[in-house]
Amino acid sequence: MKRIILQLTLCLFARMAFAQGTLQGSVHDEKNEPLIGATVYIEASGTGAVTDRLGQYSIAPLHAGRHAVRVSYIGYETQRSSVVIADKQTTRFNVSLAMGNGVQLADITVTGGVERPLNTLSQVDIRLRPVNTAQDILRMVPGLFIAQHAGGGKAEQVFIRGFDADHGTDINIEVDGMPVNMVSHAHGQGYADLHFLIPELVSHVDFDKGPYFADKGDFTTGGYVDFQTRNKLERNFARLEGGSFGAGRAVAGVNVLNRQRSSAYIASEFSRTNGFFENSQHFRRFNVQGKFNTQLNEDTQLSLGLSVFDSQWDASGQIPERAVSRGIITRFGSLDPTEGGETGRINVNLKASHTLRNGATLENQVYAFRYRFNLFSNFTFYLNHPDTGDQIQQQEHRWVYGYRTRYSHTSTLGNLRLQTEGGVGFRYDVIDNIALSNTTLRVFVSDLKRGDIREGNAHAYWSETLWLAPKFSVNAAVRFDYFHFAYTDRLSVTQPESKGQGIVSPKLNFNYQPTESVNLFVRTGTGFHSNDAHVVVEQLASETLPRAYGIDIGADIKVTPLLLVHTALWRLDLDQEFVYVGDEAVVEPSGKTKREGIDLSVRYQLAPWLFADADVNVTHPRAKGAAEGENYIPLAPTVTSIGGLSVRRTRGFNGSLRYRYLGDRPANETNTVVATGYFIADAILNFTRPGYEFGVSAENIFNMKWNEAQFDTESRLLNEAAPVSEIHFTPGTPFAVKVRFTKYF
Repeated sequence: MKRIILQLTLCLFARMAFAQGTLQGSVHDEKNEPLIGATVYIEASGTGAVTDRLGQYSIAPLHAGRHAVRVSYIGYETQRSSVVIADKQTTRFNVSLAMGNGVQLADITVTGGVERPLNTLSQVDIRLRPVNTAQDILRMVPGLFIAQHAGGGKAEQVFIRGFDADHGTDINIEVDGMPVNMVSHAHGQGYADLHFLIPELVSHVDFDKGPYFADKGDFTTGGYVDFQTRNKLERNFARLEGGSFGAGRAVAGVNVLNRQRSSAYIASEFSRTNGFFENSQHFRRFNVQGKFNTQLNEDTQLSLGLSVFDSQWDASGQIPERAVSRGIITRFGSLDPTEGGETGRINVNLKASHTLRNGATLENQVYAFRYRFNLFSNFTFYLNHPDTGDQIQQQEHRWVYGYRTRYSHTSTLGNLRLQTEGGVGFRYDVIDNIALSNTTLRVFVSDLKRGDIREGNAHAYWSETLWLAPKFSVNAAVRFDYFHFAYTDRLSVTQPESKGQGIVSPKLNFNYQPTESVNLFVRTGTGFHSNDAHVVVEQLASETLPRAYGIDIGADIKVTPLLLVHTALWRLDLDQEFVYVGDEAVVEPSGKTKREGIDLSVRYQLAPWLFADADVNVTHPRAKGAAEGENYIPLAPTVTSIGGLSVRRTRGFNGSLRYRYLGDRPANETNTVVATGYFIADAILNFTRPGYEFGVSAENIFNMKWNEAQFDTESRLLNEAAPVSEIHFTPGTPFAVKVRFTKYF
């Protein structure tokens, strides 16, 4: 035994004695914009790195001498170079990639680390799939479905990994590092409305699933989606769209400053539609979004983002099946045509990035946004108020203030590569006049709840990734979050006491890359989703920050240069499931749950201009502690799939034919009520020239009858003798066509 230890020690010192250095740099496009997710690969050693949010990378240690380096990014020409690494020094190697002749899957390199190739492929998906709003880009995440059920202005319902995540309870969503999820929201915990984001300004989408990422906190149980907006526009543009049901949209973006060290643009969007319902939606949305970037010096960059958003709409709500079967209304009718709402958001986001002398990066971010929300709904019709009806109003006004700092550095530990990342931050929500009220025809009747919330969240995390071998790495990380909840009840003299609680979330992840085409991974970790402040302070909830426990075992495999496959077996256990009861303004606990599943994603390039893709996700969600047959999780998806064929050319005709499939799923705990699944297909066709583009898109091209959102709800119709519990639904869009014209200048 002593001899073995001596040999290992001598071997280690021998390896440390070799001359070695570090390769660092950045990858940009021809306009000096950073390319996020570009791959820098050392061909001889089979090691590499992926560029971060600033387009920077670092690889260490490397033996001193000449190395062949390959730099690639989807849609850009791969660059091969020779770089000389000096002993005990850092060699800078900056790369500028030129746009290629089109998207080529051969440009994708499978690398070990948390950056999976499918995250890079999301950029391909954005270009090849029809997108109406920023919410639609969420569908780029394999296995994620969305549903709109209260007019075009309300945040969509989200389904992912066996979760009915309501409007964001189990998925963390950010834009340029600024949170989208709303804690203790008037309409549901984690409410995430992305409609303030103009989709043409999205440059990159980072996503992943599970609670394995130390820089992601609250709501990161099912996964996260992080949108990055453009630093500058590739070209000025103006776009007009029009289509079925009175749909119209105008959007334009202009670079107002375009210098070597500074740039700025402004974009604006106006959308309207009557919708396909008999009760016109009268939907209106207005967005203005701008961004300023400057290079203060060689090491410091500054970015300022501003945006304003406003939206109003009417809604037909969720209708009971019996109202349609009895002929009281049609599928597109309404029992309360005065549903609807309005919302708005103003964002300010300031970020500074600095490169330190040791090559590390330090990022600081300060953000603030003003948000308002006002929604009228009627879920039960005449159940509680037989004469005047059960319409309710949910409203709130809030300011959110936040700060984040992030430190990252790649170094060596002996002869081993070490990547360090850490950060701290806080978020403070000032929520005034958050209320639930009884209304009739949008006229106030009485308050059920009304008050003010002050909720703070401070966090800190540390993450270390150690390459024990050039192809094998271990990541260990820990995150700490502390929450403080305070609620002032405007309807009561006696006030509940505030409450605070902290939670520690450890992570441990492994990556092994046996070949350039195969990456194997095991991910483990815990996360959490926070409870609503009303419940925490009024009901003294025992599960303030219920924990989630996850494990993923999977692989990314480039079967051929033109065929990429991702697969994972996973399990996720929750200490407490939350169900939001909107008409009572409470979040009800529903016990412990477990979800097991398999994810499969395939991307295949059939020809230089023809792509096929498919995502299949199978999940087995169950409640713990309940009897067999009574342990189903209502509305949890079990089988989902999306896919299609896409034609991509730099000029001329391009487009796609796509499908979405959501299988039948239980609507209650006993599976005696079923939410019917659907299969629908969409198509898009564009004709592109350097200065302009024509396009036409069609939704539900086979005109299938489908339900976009479904709930098992107890309700009573006017003059109905007794309430009935059954499926209430919002119909999905029938066949619809939209045409558009874009001018580039």
